[in-house]
Parts: sequence; structure tokens; C-alpha cells
Amino acid sequence: MAPKLPISWAQLPPNFLLPDTFLPLIAKRGVKYGWTTAPKRGKPNRFNQQTAGLPTLSQSPAAALARKARTLPLRTGALAIKKGMTALYDPETGVRTPCTVVQMDRVQVVAHKTRERNGYFAVQIGAGSKEPGNVTRPLQGHFAGAGVSLKRHLSEFRVLNAAGLLKVGATIGPEWFLEGQFVDTRSNSRGMGFEGGMKRHNWKGQPASHGNSLAHRAMGSSGPSQGAGSRVHPGKKMPGRMGGHQVTQQNLKVLKVDAEKGILVLNGAVSGPKGCVVKIQDAIKKPWPTIPAAVEDVKEALQATA
Repeated sequence: MAPKLPISWAQLPPNFLLPDTFLPLIAKRGVKYGWTTAPKRGKPNRFNQQTAGLPTLSQSPAAALARKARTLPLRTGALAIKKGMTALYDPETGVRTPCTVVQMDRVQVVAHKTRERNGYFAVQIGAGSKEPGNVTRPLQGHFAGAGVSLKRHLSEFRVLNAAGLLKVGATIGPEWFLEGQFVDTRSNSRGMGFEGGMKRHNWKGQPASHGNSLAHRAMGSSGPSQGAGSRVHPGKKMPGRMGGHQVTQQNLKVLKVDAEKGILVLNGAVSGPKGCVVKIQDAIKKPWPTIPAAVEDVKEALQATA
């Protein structure tokens, strides 16, 4: 804050008439004095004041990828179908662990996205099967160019760099994930249709008596009048569609891997009803899994033949 002068500004003479004793009392403009001399609009350099001790911001695609270096997985993910929930019991302690069973069905790599062509690295994964009569011709050509069968589900998984791009047509099974590692899952929650406020937002309801007539579960007032503009503010909690949106579950532990049946057993609950599509990828908040040498050799061979 600028220093306070012993007299008011109105009583000060012009700057060229001020003696040298008053000059230190006048506020100086600059970043170190709490002011900014940068233009107010249209200049990104106003946020790059080096004297403030802040890092220089950059708007290049390379800088954007660098900022995501710690949050992008090294490997691609996979698609699975939720089969239901069960429980595992520890034979020594008798502890019951709830878990979710998901199954991988003909999961293959369909396409790549590279930084040179698309601006980022990603792998397109397909799963399931579909009849040719239910697939459009452009999509049939897309699958034919990749040399894979017609897929029912398609999804894209971002990876950090080109090392995470598998060969197009490569098959991914449950052995892609290791027992004991942590994964993140993304799936659509169970849709419940149009629901009232008490179920959708956990309201307690209106009083049961004292003049209340047939409005025990109603929402009541939707907003004030003149003081708030006589309108309903955006974001007001009201009855409406509930569920049916994507939910991410982080840090789920892989309990069992059955490569023969294509089954993964994950600790805890995964959002969505039975039969929903689940996207599984290495957890970003846990250390990356240590891949065995055999799996690394297969991965290098696939990349060499790509």
C-alpha cells in the first residue's frame, strides 16, 4: 500500500515544485510496490511479471503436454463389461471384501492419435462385436483398415507419449493389469429418470402439520423476489433427471485376474448397472505398476512391428 502523506493531496503543489524531501512519500508505480504497469487488455505478458517470482506461463502445445506429464498414464486402458458384484473372504482372518466383477470381450487396438497429427497421444480401443447390417459403411471401412472385427464399443485412452501406443490390431486381455495394482474406472451411473427433490438432493421435506396441506414432499419456494431479481437463479436444486452421468472411481485395487475367462475382480463398487461399459486405466494417484519383463518384451515386439 502507498505510504500516507502528512497532508492531503489537495494541499500538495505540483510535482515540479515539490522539494526532494516529499519525493519518497509519493507512491511509486511498479510490481514491487504493489502496482502493475502492464496494459489491461490483450497482452498475455501482463501475467508474466518476472519480478513477482512466478513461473512464466506458456500457451504452446508442448507446454500443455508438459503440465500433464504427471497425470497422463504411461499405458493405455481397456474396456470391460460389468457383470455384477460379489465378495471375497480371507481364509485366515475371515474378513469379507466386496468386489465388482468385470469381463473383457475381444478388446483390440483400433487406431492411434499422435501429437504430430492430432496434437496429443491416445489409443482408440474397441470391444465387443456387432452385425455388419448394424454398422455404417464409413465405420466398416474404419475397422477394415485397422484389420479388426466390427466392434460394439469404442473409446479413447490418452497416454503420455509414443511409447504407450500399441500396435493397431493388438489384443488386450485381463493380464494387461496386474493383481495388486490400482486402477481408475469410469462408467455411467444408473439412470433413475425424473425424480423429486427429496430423492435427488436428499431434502428432509416440509413439516408434517401446522398448516401444511398436501405439500410434504414439495420443494417450496424456488427463490426470492425483488431483492434477487425476481427470477430463479442458475444452479437452483430442483426436481429433474437423476443419474445417467459418468462417474469416476479412483484407486480401486485389482484383486484377481482370470485370463482364461477374461475376468477382472476389482475391490469395491463400480458405478452403473449390470451390462454397462467400464473404462479401466492405471490409477493416476498411485505409483505406476511395475510391468514384468515378459510383458515388456511383448510390448516392444508389437511396437517394432507397427
